Amino acid sequence: MGKVLRKWWPLFVLPTVLSFTFGFIIPFFQGAYLSFCKFKTINKATFVGFSNYAAAFQDPEFAHAFWLTAAFAFLSTVLINVIALAIALALTRKHLRGTNTFRTVFFMPNLIGGIVLGYIWQILINAVLSSVGAQLLSLNTTAGFWGMIVLTLWQQVGYMMIIYIAGLQSIPADYLEAAKVDGANAWQTLWKVKIPNLMSTITICLFLSLTNGFKLFDQNLALTGGDPDHMSEMLALNIYNTFYSRVGAKWMGIGQAKAVIFCILVVCIALIQLKFTRSKEVQQ
Repeated sequence: MGKVLRKWWPLFVLPTVLSFTFGFIIPFFQGAYLSFCKFKTINKATFVGFSNYAAAFQDPEFAHAFWLTAAFAFLSTVLINVIALAIALALTRKHLRGTNTFRTVFFMPNLIGGIVLGYIWQILINAVLSSVGAQLLSLNTTAGFWGMIVLTLWQQVGYMMIIYIAGLQSIPADYLEAAKVDGANAWQTLWKVKIPNLMSTITICLFLSLTNGFKLFDQNLALTGGDPDHMSEMLALNIYNTFYSRVGAKWMGIGQAKAVIFCILVVCIALIQLKFTRSKEVQQ
């Protein structure tokens, strides 16, 4: 069997390599080149150097979107993981009935598409605000920001909860028994036994929630659309609006430059987070 696999492995790997090459590698490098160009179509691009990047950094809407996205990603990551871990701890307690039902209920929002989810929460929030004579889109940036936080928590907490439950169930029972014998209470067991053994799970959940926070697009588009006056516009939506909503060939190049900056930013932050949390992992 081993000889057969060694002989034919390129055949099985080829579809993945081709898909990755044509779906990511080639578009990425083509996009990187276009970020230095002025263009309306990719076949008619004029090289303009770093002027697109200069215009991107000088765009006040892009700067505002960056800080708004950074605040959103940080806060949503913390809240998602704290709440998901707390629910996972509750649902892995012994003698608790209906845990499978609770897990299903918490996970179900993750199955709803972002656009649909955004419109659902826009209707719900507006229904609440209508009692005081207001609408979500007529409020300030803070209202849109917290609306997206609530939406994101409702969608992603259940997914992270499932990952944390898997991590908790993988902790050797001997560790927990030893902590109990040594007289550790529930709080001490959590911080001295469970958390250290959950670090690989925490690494995954932090990575997913942090990158999802920075890449948030469809929920932002459906819930607020960047209103009022682009003040609730996050990075992905700002790039989209720069590329498609502004008139003129130069804006496509600027939008592409913003996309490259955005990609580098997310990759760097994700790598820093992975390096930091992986250094805290323990070997079982």
